[in-house]
Amino acid sequence: MLYKKINKQIDKLIKILEKANVVELSYILGNKKEILKRNIIAGIARGVGIGIGITIITAIIIYLLRKLIMLNIPIIGDYIADIVQIVENNR
Repeated sequence: MLYKKINKQIDKLIKILEKANVVELSYILGNKKEILKRNIIAGIARGVGIGIGITIITAIIIYLLRKLIMLNIPIIGDYIADIVQIVENNR
């Protein structure tokens, strides 16, 4: 009787640990090369993502600034035209 209770509890504990990926986590934490590899890959992915994101946001801002120039607002249009010209010269 006691054996069956203990066995049920162990099975329950195994299922909980499998859901939490504890086995995989303990492997990763014990292996320094694996930690280093994952961190390098994560850093590269973040860097690429930031680069792509900034490029897209800058392109959208330049597009909107060009649209504002076409509205021919006297003071703002000249100022924005100068900014767009500077950005295009630096590309």
